[in-house]
Amino acid sequence: MASALAAKMGFNSLLRKQPKNFNVRICTMESDMEFSCEVKWKGKDLFDMVCRALGLRETWFFGLQYHIKDTVAWLKMEKKVLDQEVPKEETITFHFLAKFYPENAEEELVQDITQHLFFLQVKNKILEEEIHCPPEASVLLASYAVHAKYGDYDPSVHKPGFLAEEELLPKRVINLYQMTAEMWEERITACYAEHRGRMRDEAEMEYLKIAQDLDMYGVNYFLIRNKKGTDLLLGVDALGLHIYEPENRLTPKCSFPWNEIRNISYSDKEFTIRPLDKKANVFKFNSSRLRVNKLILQLCIGNHDLFIRRRRVDSLEVQQMKAQAREERARKQIERQRLQREKQLREEAERARDELERRLLQLQDESHMANEALLRSEQTADLLAEKAQIAEEEAKLLAQKAAEAETEMQRIKVTAIRGQEERRLMEQKMLEAEMLALKMAEESERRAKEADQLKQDLQEARDSERRAKHKLLEITSRTPGLPSDNMPPDLSFSRENLSFDFKDTDMKRLSMEIEKEKVEYMEKSKHLQEQLNELKTEIESLKLKERETPLDIIHNQNTEQGTSKHSNFKKVTYICVTTVSPL
Repeated sequence: MASALAAKMGFNSLLRKQPKNFNVRICTMESDMEFSCEVKWKGKDLFDMVCRALGLRETWFFGLQYHIKDTVAWLKMEKKVLDQEVPKEETITFHFLAKFYPENAEEELVQDITQHLFFLQVKNKILEEEIHCPPEASVLLASYAVHAKYGDYDPSVHKPGFLAEEELLPKRVINLYQMTAEMWEERITACYAEHRGRMRDEAEMEYLKIAQDLDMYGVNYFLIRNKKGTDLLLGVDALGLHIYEPENRLTPKCSFPWNEIRNISYSDKEFTIRPLDKKANVFKFNSSRLRVNKLILQLCIGNHDLFIRRRRVDSLEVQQMKAQAREERARKQIERQRLQREKQLREEAERARDELERRLLQLQDESHMANEALLRSEQTADLLAEKAQIAEEEAKLLAQKAAEAETEMQRIKVTAIRGQEERRLMEQKMLEAEMLALKMAEESERRAKEADQLKQDLQEARDSERRAKHKLLEITSRTPGLPSDNMPPDLSFSRENLSFDFKDTDMKRLSMEIEKEKVEYMEKSKHLQEQLNELKTEIESLKLKERETPLDIIHNQNTEQGTSKHSNFKKVTYICVTTVSPL
């Protein structure tokens, strides 16, 4: 009895010593989070907690990835976390990543957080060259990434060199051209400036819309062998299964769309793909690694389920999310229009203020010039008055001298009777006096005329002074009074002027604008292609052909032949029916 009791107590103490919790670190594309989990938690418990922390409702795209030996695995939802082959560490690390990709990002991604996480993951894969991206598309994608981070382009803020520390282009693209970092930045900034008016979420969606047309977007590749032992690559994505040659990951040799696959079976190390058409050949392949086989099967099942789900009526949850997203977009659109209207009014007010300040400076300059002209007129008038006074005094003096000369002449005439010699001398003196008197008279007349002219000039100077004073008064009376904040009364505005009601007509008009955007989608696609072709033409002359990778060469050949990701998929799907067996 005692021994049984001791054994029971020892067992209970052993239970108490076992840890009840374990720690995990969740790494997203943007930040890291740490959680304390219970030992009994299943993968779904941990996954749901992470989704709640992120505010994510579109959970079906994502999963928790971890590394095991030389491969990756995804945490199974139905099994306990610690019962899986997770790393045996004090803090277990998982990566929260997109496991499945949408066929059309714009139609399927509803939440902003979902879109943002996809944007970050796709951008990282392009920069790490896990997704092959042609140079011209790389530049355009980089411009949208810059817009998503910095907002609208502002030349006063985004000056040359502001992208010096940013990683925007794959190293392969940079090495392929004889271009400096400044030249790349100049081209990216030129595209960035054209995106003015977009919000961050719109820039991220434009990025995804371009990226989803890249050949390697959303494809998971696995090394396999066919029945003949030939090495091949299996690609699994949202559209179906694709078979590639190992050196060409861009153009599949054969494709199996999900809607044409009747069954995928897995036995031991061999996979069997049975097409829906019973007359078509069955394709078999094998992979020697058990973990890889399990991963292939998981991705096949998940992508096929989503493929079927997209073609059914949305669940109530998805319908609710889409309705909320539409309302949120409508609210953002109205808010954006309100902010745009406020910005426009503010810019108009600033322009009016600048114009008023410019006019004020102009009037001040005119007033200053008028004051200077008035001062010069006053100085000229004073000078002319002084000269006129001097001329008048000189005229009086000359007149006095002329009178004295006349008196002297009369005196000489009286004494002329004195002797002949005196008479002759007197006559001579008289002639001289007459000539002198004549000169004096002419000089007096000239001085008198000069005095009259100076008086006339004085009168004109005084008239000019009076006109200058009148003009100064006109300028002073024309200058409008300014409010204390340098704003004209009719241009000042308050918050009440900028507010408006959200009416039903706004929502109807917004709906019409959304429909119009859908109609213009094809034109935007055409513009996008023209933009890519223009970028390619600009940098083509700087390309170093010898540095092209095999994937670059294959992409160029596909472009010259006019083939794309979707046209390739349709073509190889048809060919696959008759060419599966030779693989």
